Amino acid sequence: MEGNSLDAVPEGAGLDHVARIQAEWARERPDVDVSPQAVIGRLHRLGRLLTDRLDVVYAAHGLSEGEFDVLAALRRAGEPFERAPGELAAHTMVTTGAMTKRIDRLQRAGLVDRRRSAADGRGRVVALTPAGRSLIDRAFTDHMRNERGLLDALDPEEAVELERLLTVWLGRVEPPAGTEGRGGGVFPIIGSLVRW
Repeated sequence: MEGNSLDAVPEGAGLDHVARIQAEWARERPDVDVSPQAVIGRLHRLGRLLTDRLDVVYAAHGLSEGEFDVLAALRRAGEPFERAPGELAAHTMVTTGAMTKRIDRLQRAGLVDRRRSAADGRGRVVALTPAGRSLIDRAFTDHMRNERGLLDALDPEEAVELERLLTVWLGRVEPPAGTEGRGGGVFPIIGSLVRW
């Protein structure tokens, strides 16, 4: 097998979950290069573990991950903290149907309002209420503190190098902005980890 990543495991170190899976596949299918699992499998597993830890913060503020996304997208818009529903769907990468359900829940909770656009008066927008802005500001502060704690498992040089590599890789895999759904094939390795 070419590029067997199991050779890189230090002697005496226990195999992690992904390495055990690789070893089993290497035994059962020696004709297949399983080395990609060393990266893809670990990113996938890490993504799930990190998402679980991020969800704890959202839940502490009474929010789901999707609701946090909507409030964060509105807060990032700046004054008057509003976006059209279609724009919100694009910013959070969900269908307009799923976005409608999220907005309905947030509106019932008093965190957003639907209203006419302040910019043109014709279109409808979703806007943060004062309660919604206060909540997302608190939740975002706690979210960033949580992400910092998770990233602190790496030393600063490792974090910088990981950021560089992920930026390069994402740039080569993700379709250019505005072309999603046109056959480019997004590769959702870590899924929804980045919540700003």
